[in-house]
Amino acid sequence: MPETTPRGLTGLAFGGDYNPEQWPESVWQEDVRLMREAGVTMVSVGIFSWALLEPSPGVYDFAWLDRVLDLLHEGGIRVDLGTPTVAPPAWFYRAHPEALPVTEDGVRYEFGSRAAICHSNADYRAAAADITTRLAERYGDHPALAMWHVHNEYGVPVSACYCDSCAAHFRRWLAATYRTVDAVNDAWGTAFWGQRYAGFDQINPPRRTPTVGNPGQALDYRRFADATMRENFRAERDILHRLSPGVPVTTNFMTALSQCDSVDYWAWGREVDIVTNDHYLITDGRRTHVNLAMAADLTRSVAGGAPWLLLEHSTSGVNWQPRNPAKAPGQMARNSLAHVARGSDGAMFFQWRQSRRGAEKFHSAMLPHGGTETRVWREVVELGAAIDCLATVRSTRTEADVAVLWDWQSWWAQNLQWRPSEDHDPRERADAFYEALYDRHLTVDFAHPEADLSRYPLVVVPALYLMTKAAGVNLERYVDGGGTLVVSYFSGIVDEHDAVHEGAYPGPLRDVLGLTVEEFSPLLQGQSVRLAGPDGRELAADVWSEFVVPGGAETVWTYADGLPAGRPAVTRHRHGRGTAWYVSTRLGADGLDALLERAAEDAGLAPRTDLPRDVEVVRRTGESGSYLFAVNHTASDAKVPLETHGTELLTGERAAGRLAVPAGAVRVVRLDGR
Repeated sequence: MPETTPRGLTGLAFGGDYNPEQWPESVWQEDVRLMREAGVTMVSVGIFSWALLEPSPGVYDFAWLDRVLDLLHEGGIRVDLGTPTVAPPAWFYRAHPEALPVTEDGVRYEFGSRAAICHSNADYRAAAADITTRLAERYGDHPALAMWHVHNEYGVPVSACYCDSCAAHFRRWLAATYRTVDAVNDAWGTAFWGQRYAGFDQINPPRRTPTVGNPGQALDYRRFADATMRENFRAERDILHRLSPGVPVTTNFMTALSQCDSVDYWAWGREVDIVTNDHYLITDGRRTHVNLAMAADLTRSVAGGAPWLLLEHSTSGVNWQPRNPAKAPGQMARNSLAHVARGSDGAMFFQWRQSRRGAEKFHSAMLPHGGTETRVWREVVELGAAIDCLATVRSTRTEADVAVLWDWQSWWAQNLQWRPSEDHDPRERADAFYEALYDRHLTVDFAHPEADLSRYPLVVVPALYLMTKAAGVNLERYVDGGGTLVVSYFSGIVDEHDAVHEGAYPGPLRDVLGLTVEEFSPLLQGQSVRLAGPDGRELAADVWSEFVVPGGAETVWTYADGLPAGRPAVTRHRHGRGTAWYVSTRLGADGLDALLERAAEDAGLAPRTDLPRDVEVVRRTGESGSYLFAVNHTASDAKVPLETHGTELLTGERAAGRLAVPAGAVRVVRLDGR
């Protein structure tokens, strides 16, 4: 069986993407020397090197890569070796132009960027299998090899192709999934608008149509595209497992990036030996550290709670946003160690040496254009020393307090055309609920709607438009067993085929919530509503309202104005041994905090009033002990209470009572007695 941690690493992974092919060989020795100075333990190599490894069809040049891997091994640096199948060479596309993907409008992309791949193309699949086989045969037992890195960021920037090869592949997928074309007609509701098919041969991808196409077809095409990419990953993975036994295989995810919502990472997490993730701060004026925490929690959840690995993030600014500010002094270390706190067994970057040419030459790196006399380099060296101090944290697990339900397939359905309001953004609700939980100092696990939830005192459903009957039964069982559930509006509306559940809204949630929804009443842009509470306190809401009819639920907040004035806005329902809350409008931060305060009380979760805002405290526990991470994202010194004595690993000092965490700093205490 393959390992589930990088082979040969005894501490945390620290390093980044290494692209020696961008530099003359005379630089390579210096690279390794500086890597050792910075405390680098692993680098990713070869991800975009297909054109150099196979400069013409069937002609291979591995000599340069031999020298690179041997040099890294001599320097004591482990290698995450890539299969370069994300970037086929120009000669390949010249011979097989049909391997370039086609858009919904029938436009074929050109060579000259990255990841321009039709994943159904047989020639691409054969060529990818060939280069992967040759790499595995040559390097499968290389002493520097720590793990294999298949492809790169599947789904970015292209996940779906609409060419004739994909059309044929889609028909085969439908036949395997549904068995009969009548089953497809039933699932897609093709009786509407006369769309019925008499045979699989009549079905095409959901290409451009005069107006909105069939939503069931569009949803299944998202599933098909994701499954096709996963087929290609498995093909490469299986070659590597066969020819390089015992070495773990991964591919880098982008779990919390809204631009990468084409991948169902619940399914992908079951296919890799190690879950890895790339995370880049979206610097749009919001609290970027909250999204970072969310990405780390989500990645850990995709890994089933096991340790994972941050395979890419940035030392400072990136290059692809409209505005790309530098990170503040100390922020790189704080970002890195916040990922470690939430389960990563290391901190890797893109990339080692900053490029002089190409599209990403202004993306920051561990070794900047300015070299070793720069602030970034000094901070990299300091971070390498800190990572080394945390070696015993490796393989421990992060402890969570609550669960948030998350389903990529529900988002695919929600984001199709012609929904009640384009202002309702399910990702915005997920972010908002997560931020409210973060501000209550609750560590979050994300969970699939059909997963076992029994260990969580509180489960939050920010947006789950698509809900299977099995998920509805699961949530009812959870509450009946004593759990506390919070559900936000427009959840439980359709089944897995985007068909509205029979009966009143919200379908499978009616009984557990103790209510029905007669009608949605989305608000116009700029409109808002007021909610009146039992203590006279008003809450503000916008975007959405509903006509809620209680069927056992008690009204906690009432619409004070708007079309549903006088009707329930937020309800609470005792069901079995637990409690289910429902919020029928879009609450702001204050409203979410008020709601979660009440729900947390039902769940028996004590408030953490002893912790300042933006000082996060997270615990990792395992055979090596229990570790408390305190990350101070503020400009003021903070104090964090300790339940027992311990040793602060970054300074070596003993800690007891209240732990001092300087402004912008991180402290990690190995607690006594575990």
